[in-house]
Amino acid sequence: MCRLLYINSKNNFSISENLQKFSEISKNSKEFQGHGWGCAYIANGKWSHYKNVKPIWEDDFSKFGSTTRLIVHARSAFKDEGIVVENNMPFYDDKYLFIFNGQLSGVKIKENGRIGAEKIFNYIKRFDKGNIKDALHKGTEIIKKKSDFIRAMNIIITDADAAYVFSHFNEDEEYFTMSAKVSSDMITVCSDPFIGEEGWEEIKNNSLTEYKCF
Repeated sequence: MCRLLYINSKNNFSISENLQKFSEISKNSKEFQGHGWGCAYIANGKWSHYKNVKPIWEDDFSKFGSTTRLIVHARSAFKDEGIVVENNMPFYDDKYLFIFNGQLSGVKIKENGRIGAEKIFNYIKRFDKGNIKDALHKGTEIIKKKSDFIRAMNIIITDADAAYVFSHFNEDEEYFTMSAKVSSDMITVCSDPFIGEEGWEEIKNNSLTEYKCF
């Protein structure tokens, strides 16, 4: 399954340095994370997007400068299918960016989307009445009830004001538990703690956490 990263900081930070840390996590993962990757970051007051179908650890990060917000996804395609750049996350519209890690079976909902993750993003937005956190809560609760089994459903959605992190899994606690490192001037959320760094805390299973932007 995939790996997720979100960073928000009061001050500009190096995109390439954090992509390098994230790529090490992805390359060393027990599940293959090499079916492409994507990221989005704030540049000149708006989101810029980048996607590549090759593994994140084979890309050149020197093209990226600095930012105050960054969201990244390294893909592990279900059954090694649909490996095209159009299926890489983040998925986004004019308000939200979305990344997903997990696996669901027997999902009894109908929604548009090329792959399951995009269908989940679109389904959650059905319930958006001006508060995406409430929509995320409502949408995922219905998905849980209408699925035969959920191995995991970890989601990060960002808007202009915050990031909303939903974590739910029923297997492989060590692999699917996300972690966060929060200080007075930086928030980092990742599928795994950065290698060799202290100060990370696990995000609880069956939780929805809001991280306000600086």
